[in-house]
Amino acid sequence: MDERTFHTRRLSFGAVADHYDRVRPSYPEAAVGWILGAAPARVLDLGAGTGLLTRVLIELGHEVIAVEPDARMRAVCAARTPDATVVEGSAEAIPVSDGSVDGVVAGQSYHWFAGADGHAEIARVLRPGGFFGPLWNLRDETVEWVDRLSALVSREDGSSHQGSLAADAFGAAFGPVEGAVFAHMRGHTTESLVELALSRSYVLTASPERRKEVEVGVRALAAELPQPFDLPYVTRAYRARLVR
Repeated sequence: MDERTFHTRRLSFGAVADHYDRVRPSYPEAAVGWILGAAPARVLDLGAGTGLLTRVLIELGHEVIAVEPDARMRAVCAARTPDATVVEGSAEAIPVSDGSVDGVVAGQSYHWFAGADGHAEIARVLRPGGFFGPLWNLRDETVEWVDRLSALVSREDGSSHQGSLAADAFGAAFGPVEGAVFAHMRGHTTESLVELALSRSYVLTASPERRKEVEVGVRALAAELPQPFDLPYVTRAYRARLVR
């Protein structure tokens, strides 16, 4: 993916913020607990989007600062997540003071800002010993119809590309990166699966003809399934402790 396409896709979700919040899956509490531990903490949700992960953090008792660069996504997050502090910012410019949070998490967003600048900012805002933990909901493509779905919406849409992160992926300020996998699912109907497919960055930035092609294909696939049905995910979580 070239740099122009990357930046276009990274900021493509705001135009469908309500849609995104309605159809995208949440995150399993077990994965969040594995990253942060059970004790209530002050946590920064980086690239928070519409607050899907933010709301899980709040339900687990954490104090949450949700940081999101897109104004339209941020507005949905603020409206639907009144218990969070929702602020404008990015991984490269986090608007909180040094050492002010116990943990930083990133749901479905780390691949949009992975790099030295983002890692340095995350290290700056964390307290000593704090954890950074990105996580992704990935479609479980070991299920035959889910594999066919991925082929329809393109495997470059960000859902199936995420492999294991290297032990030093977050830079020298962090200890070794650990990984864990959690089963997860989201209930769907034909209509909501079509909405989900159309919320992917690859499809959002595709031509009208390509979007129509995706919609027709997903409708045909979903018509083969009992209604309603569950879309299975594998939630892949990572964590590393700040060591300096």
